[in-house]
Amino acid sequence: MLRRTAPQRRGPVIQPVEGAPAPDRTRSDDILRAHRLAHTGGSTALLRWLGTRLGGWTGVLDPDGDAVAAGDGPPAGPEAALAARGAAELTARRVRSAVLEGAGATALLFALDGAGVLAAVLPRPHPPAASTLLADAAVPLALVLRAERAAQRAERVDAAESRAREAVLHLLMNGRLSVARQVAEALTPALPDPLRMYVVECPVGRRAAVTRICEELTARRAWLVRCPVYVRHLIVLVPTDLAATSTDHDPLAEALVAVAPDCVAGVSEEVHLGQAPAAYTQAFHALAVARGRGERHARFGAGAPEPELAAHEAGAGWAAALLAPLHRYVPRRPQDPGAQELRATAHAWLGFASHATRLLKIHRNTLATRLRLVESVLGLDLDRLADQAALSLALRLTPGGAAAGPADPGTTAPSGAGPSTRAAGPGTLDDVLRAAGPAAWARRQLAPLTGPDAPPEAWETVRTWLRHDAQLAPTAAALGLSVPGARKRLTRIEVLLERSLLQSPSARHDLWLAYRAQELA
Repeated sequence: MLRRTAPQRRGPVIQPVEGAPAPDRTRSDDILRAHRLAHTGGSTALLRWLGTRLGGWTGVLDPDGDAVAAGDGPPAGPEAALAARGAAELTARRVRSAVLEGAGATALLFALDGAGVLAAVLPRPHPPAASTLLADAAVPLALVLRAERAAQRAERVDAAESRAREAVLHLLMNGRLSVARQVAEALTPALPDPLRMYVVECPVGRRAAVTRICEELTARRAWLVRCPVYVRHLIVLVPTDLAATSTDHDPLAEALVAVAPDCVAGVSEEVHLGQAPAAYTQAFHALAVARGRGERHARFGAGAPEPELAAHEAGAGWAAALLAPLHRYVPRRPQDPGAQELRATAHAWLGFASHATRLLKIHRNTLATRLRLVESVLGLDLDRLADQAALSLALRLTPGGAAAGPADPGTTAPSGAGPSTRAAGPGTLDDVLRAAGPAAWARRQLAPLTGPDAPPEAWETVRTWLRHDAQLAPTAAALGLSVPGARKRLTRIEVLLERSLLQSPSARHDLWLAYRAQELA
């Protein structure tokens, strides 16, 4: 082996002779390489290098002999049996290392202090330095395996917490407040009441930064959950004493949208926890307005109240009667969805359309099957916007559902009894919309369409869109426009109404109810 000249001596540099054998690899070089691979490539890279270096298979086995990590997949045939038998004997005898001879191979085994057994299956005869190399590599391998398993556990914990927070949000949206509070207290912090809801739209890679800033500015009192429907959305429930009271200046919203140039935020009015569904809708509508503003955040306008508040006195009996068949429904089979699950499915679909599959964690075919069942039970046609609006209002007027009474399995309502013709308690939906509260609400809801800032075509555009069940293509044809032209019109009207029209949750159901109330008036 060629040696270097001592540093203190000056003289010619000795070059290796061409064709001479390469210098031998030293043990220190192998140790350094093993630690470097463990740090940069993890257990897989280290095991792959060991296998290449020794000319055989290397991996990590559990006490039963099953491979939990390997550089090039599990061993095959007799090699697998030899390694498994060696790992089992090493564990049973409680020794640190062992050598097991097979017919044509040798298994070298080293205990990894709770991380398994490092096994190398090498052809006979195996290299003399194999045992030393494996013993040196066992230390960094055990450390990196522990680090990888800790990271995997942390990922599972984060995923479980994220799912639990989604479950709390789902419970809130379906009026299950007591259960939502119990689950939220285990996650911390407690759900705020009263609150303002913020919906922040930001790049997926910046959600962690938005979360960190929100926790800092609210002293970790805000309750955060990633939106299960829109991957770019973060939902924040902020105690009212921490939210801004001024509509012109909101330090929290300003700080959140400053994270990235394409961050926007919508803020709801002050509500109680039981009004969380309405708060989310308000914040989502405000988000549609914020996209067109230079400050990139907006608070929900205090124009018309929510329709369920305006129609509660006149419509509570109608809603209870409309939904009675659903609340009494009993599935024919235990595995089929019950009344509460069908109600939650209908509520999610009315709010998020096809995106409800993400919220409910079900397949689209399952969603379609459940919606057909809801139609059959209630006697509605959910392809019609009129029936969608009626069901939406009824669900909001009965946020806690109703106690299911005795019924025969598979009880359904008579088909063909739509919401405007059904004898539902104190009258029909038209009777509810003729009442003073809903009529006044409708006038305030539609006032921006005829105000001084409204374009001349605003009223007719929205009415045509509603008459065609909020479908863009037939609306564009009826207006003599292209589909992009109709979309641009409705986008401008979103800013005018301060409501989202084209993206769910949309104001289309409320607008249909308002137009119908105006027609009846």
